[in-house]
This record gives sequence, structure tokens and C-alpha cells, in this order.
Amino acid sequence: MPMPVLELTRSGPTAVLTMNRPHARNALDLELRQAFAECLPQVRDDPAIRAVVLTGAGGHFCAGGDIRAMGGGQGNTDVFEGRSRIRAMHRWFDELVDLEKPVIAAVDGVAYGAGLSLALAADIVLATPRTSFCAVFARIGYVPDLGGMYLLPRAVGLARAKELAFSARVVDAHEAQALGIVQQVVSEGTVLDAAVALAARFEHAPAGALGIVKSVMNHAFESDRRSVYQQEALAQSLCRESAFHQEAARRFLGKQPPLYQWPQEQA
Repeated sequence: MPMPVLELTRSGPTAVLTMNRPHARNALDLELRQAFAECLPQVRDDPAIRAVVLTGAGGHFCAGGDIRAMGGGQGNTDVFEGRSRIRAMHRWFDELVDLEKPVIAAVDGVAYGAGLSLALAADIVLATPRTSFCAVFARIGYVPDLGGMYLLPRAVGLARAKELAFSARVVDAHEAQALGIVQQVVSEGTVLDAAVALAARFEHAPAGALGIVKSVMNHAFESDRRSVYQQEALAQSLCRESAFHQEAARRFLGKQPPLYQWPQEQA
């Protein structure tokens, strides 16, 4: 029986999504895109899943779109078919970006093109020294897709995003960390374990509160200040009545250990 192109496994309260097309460096073909569309709602709707790790099999994260699967620029499809294909990707990709759970990308090897966008969709990106990122699209006369023109400027700033898109140059892990694409570089062979360990810290986190924080911050750059204030007021009133807050407040007043506390050495 063939292995699924997107494996969903569990590590306690963490869902691990592994892109599994190692022979193609986990390039996004139709089957893998459909697998994301089917899998992400399951992750979203399972309250036992508190965080998600996204990674790739075979020593690479994702090489981007599968050019062979797209027809290789043969011009043998209707122009609107391409538009429909991209819009279909946006639907499942938005599920990933908007997922109200922490998402950690464990990136090794290449994260090119749409693979870079997949990494940017995560809330935290871990990489190894052998990881490389590239907004490769200009090399084949494309524009950044899978949300790249939205996410990249927000990660690195507008001028740097333009430079990366215009040049289509390769960025190593340490430059990516300096730019803000990567939050931590870990040693080779440890990135998945490090990501799963990081995700496990969210097991006892206030899931509702963190979900709202993610939702509001994801749209903060296109929202005016007072709109964010209104969302803040509504969110805080909800959180104040939550069971998590009630128990956390009781513990605080009783001088008991908190429900959720980030390890001090990683603060």
C-alpha cells in the first residue's frame, strides 16, 4: 500500500503533518494539495490537538510547485484553468494561515517557491544550517504565489521582500534568521524533535486566547488602530469569562503554580 503524500501523525497533543514526496523534494502536486485540503479541517476541528508541526520527508521541506504537474509551461490549458488552480490552493492555504492553533515549521533542506510560503504560514520557523530559502518564481517568469506576496513583506519588510522576489536568490538559514523568516537554527538531525518539543509547551496553554491573538495579529497590518482596539475589547471580555482564566486567577490568588508558564531559559 503506497504511503500517503501527507502523513498526519500525533505526538501527544501535537499533530505532525509530514509532506511525503521525497523523490520530488516534496513539491506540491495535485495529490499533495488535495491532501492538505482534506487534512487541515480535521486538525482544525479536533480540540485534542493543541499545536501543529509542519515538516517534509527525505531531508527537504518543500521545493515549491511541481512544474511537471503544472504542464511545464506548455500552454495546453485554458488561461482560466490556472486561475482556478491557484484559487483552489488559496482555500486550503487559508485554513493553514488562519488555523487558531500554534503552527511550527520544522524546515530542513530546501524551502523554495511555494515551500517558502508554507514556511511563512507557520507562527514559528525552526531550521537547520543546511536549510535554504528562495523566492524562486522569477527564474521561471512567475510571481510569488501561495500567499507569498502577502506573507513575505510581513516577515522581512517591504524593501527586503522586493529584493528577494526580484533576485530569486538563495538565502541560507542564518541570513533567514537575521531577516526574520526563521526564529531558531538548530543542529542537523534535530529539527523535527525540537519542533515537537516546542509544540508540546502549548499543551496547557489557553487555546482560546492564543487563537484570538493569532487571528487578530494576522490581520493587524491591514486594520486601523481603533478596529484592533474593538477586537481587543471583545476578546478580553470573552477571555475574562473563560474557564481557563477563572482557574488561573484562583491559582494566582492561592499562590499555586500557574496553569501555563513558558520555561524561563527559553523566555
